[in-house]
Amino acid sequence: MTRPPRSAPVPLGELARFFLTLGTVAFGGPAGHIAMMEDQVVRRRQWLTREEFLDLLGAASLIPGPSSTELAIFIGFRRAGWRGLVLSGVCFILPAFLIVMALAWAYRRFGTLPAATGVLYGIEPVVIALVVQAIAGLARTALKTWWLLVVALCTLASAALGVAVLPVLGIGAALAMLPVLFRRREARAAVWASGLSLASSGGGTAFGLWPLFVVFFKVGAVLFGSGYVLLAFLQGDLVQRLHWLTERQLLDAVAVGQVTPGPVFTTATFIGYVLGGLPGAIVATVAIFLPSFVYVGLSGPLIPLIRRSPVAGAALSGVTVASLALMAVVGVQLGHAALVDGVTAAILGVSLILLLVFRVNSAWLVLGAAAVGLAARLLHHGG
Repeated sequence: MTRPPRSAPVPLGELARFFLTLGTVAFGGPAGHIAMMEDQVVRRRQWLTREEFLDLLGAASLIPGPSSTELAIFIGFRRAGWRGLVLSGVCFILPAFLIVMALAWAYRRFGTLPAATGVLYGIEPVVIALVVQAIAGLARTALKTWWLLVVALCTLASAALGVAVLPVLGIGAALAMLPVLFRRREARAAVWASGLSLASSGGGTAFGLWPLFVVFFKVGAVLFGSGYVLLAFLQGDLVQRLHWLTERQLLDAVAVGQVTPGPVFTTATFIGYVLGGLPGAIVATVAIFLPSFVYVGLSGPLIPLIRRSPVAGAALSGVTVASLALMAVVGVQLGHAALVDGVTAAILGVSLILLLVFRVNSAWLVLGAAAVGLAARLLHHGG
């Protein structure tokens, strides 16, 4: 494949094909999505350097909304401008939207979710391997000084102890800024005079498309964290306040977002379809993802300026290191859930060898592992 110079725009058709493919095979939640993007965008296509990718990852971690979707939007903006910003986000979201729509149709018709355990059984170990590969590659670039290694260990410990996402990112930014601020103190004694402060971080309502839009736009505009945080937000609005869903329906909706490829936030698609059919699915999906496009459009042009500022650049490096620490903790958690027997352990081992030694394309690994998982489950049930 011919790789364009990093300064040259990526053709829109190529960008669309890439993110449509990625959105179709990107299982594993944000950690898995980021790992697959790093493998494709940095290693294979060389659209970005590792430093550029890490800056975009740090920026995506700083703003509310689905971080992996925002990373996709950032990549499109960096390589193809404003048209790339829109196209990359839409193409990454679209496959998951269509898959979740089909599942929501089946759910409304039959009252249950189609079984997908065999596919997930095979794919989840591959996701772990992709996370290991991404962290190993990105950490070599991100940990540029011994102090950033200290930051990484502190944020890793914080994340492992259960500290929430936003405070972990704040700890990373604050710690990474300390050496820069200390050097400025030596140069200008007055810097510390101003001080350094660290931010710490009823009855039912009739269903309607506009209230549905408001609920999901609010979630997309303010939510940090995983699908479990999304569950808490939606439970408060849709179950307790509006009484549009039961607890069981909400859990089923979040499960669909977790087990399908692409953004976990397509939970909104499922809920929208269950409540209002196709119009509801479209309204809910647009509402929850719209803030991400706005945030990236506003912050994307500022990233080079942030990097040129010593203090802001240090903060961005700290946030990036903290993001890798969070990714590592999620990888361990996924590993506990995914490695359930000898078959899954073998899939992980083979995947690591194929990725790290033979550089096999991650998309083929995912598809191959899905087939192995289905076959293993069919043999198990057949026996």
